[in-house]
Amino acid sequence: MNLIDKIYIAGHKGMVGSAIYRQLQKKGFSNLIVRTSQELDLRNQQAVANFFATEKPDYVFLAAAKVGGIVANNTYRAEFIHDNLCIQNNIIHQAYLQQVKKLLFLGSSCIYPKLAPQPLKEEYLLTGTLEPTNEPYAIAKIAGIKMCEAYRSQYGCNFISVMPTNLYGYNDNYHPDHSHVLPALIRRVHEANINNIPQVTIWGTGKPMREFLFADDLADACLFLMEQYNQPAPINIGTGKDISIRELAETIKKIVGYNGALIFDNTKPDGTPRKLMDVTKLHNLGWKHQTNLHQGIQLAYADFLEKFRVS
Repeated sequence: MNLIDKIYIAGHKGMVGSAIYRQLQKKGFSNLIVRTSQELDLRNQQAVANFFATEKPDYVFLAAAKVGGIVANNTYRAEFIHDNLCIQNNIIHQAYLQQVKKLLFLGSSCIYPKLAPQPLKEEYLLTGTLEPTNEPYAIAKIAGIKMCEAYRSQYGCNFISVMPTNLYGYNDNYHPDHSHVLPALIRRVHEANINNIPQVTIWGTGKPMREFLFADDLADACLFLMEQYNQPAPINIGTGKDISIRELAETIKKIVGYNGALIFDNTKPDGTPRKLMDVTKLHNLGWKHQTNLHQGIQLAYADFLEKFRVS
């Protein structure tokens, strides 16, 4: 990519899209195109067609998606599959029609089978059944990956797919019901701290292992792969390291400064025992994450305090 190339970041208001936008600005790219969801409904086929015909971007980062935690995924199953299929179908097809030089599609680690071996290798895709709670979202993301592969195969489009691990960072979602585990714990521990609540109850045993990547590191990896990776197969983005939910909660407790107790409710489900990405392919290309988990949570917590204006 040249610094004057026209680059469209779909989903620039979200955690991932905003991180990609910041990273591009930091690197000196000045011709960045963005639209809010109010300005452009990406589910609207004609609106997306008109936008691409007018703007004719050179490169596209497809970070727009309807996302949420386990409760949101399981509650709004129809919306998760419908909206995500519409968004990616419209953008990928218009990128082909308007001869975009390269498109990067952001998938998710939930595309892998629920009981796939650990760590998760790219070739495990479609080798088993999915986790039922987020199956509609996962199927939409798998369709996006396969669409990129199909357009590459039939039309020669340079469309690539990346599979990020669990993400957190600036502009994260801290909704009490619809957020992911790390931001949910930040909010709950913080609220317990300021309200002098003596304990925080966490679902499960605390034993499940999860991997977390700071969103600005993901953005750096996306720019790296836009420049360096041109293969049809998807590629994982992660740290290659995981941590137990108990250790995660203890780390957040320390950063927030909470002195209460963490109680693990063993009557509640643990979910998948482990979800770790194999990042061998990415490391072999020469990219590794920069932000360790403790640093990243400190940055995320500072952003949470700023956004929510809480003491």
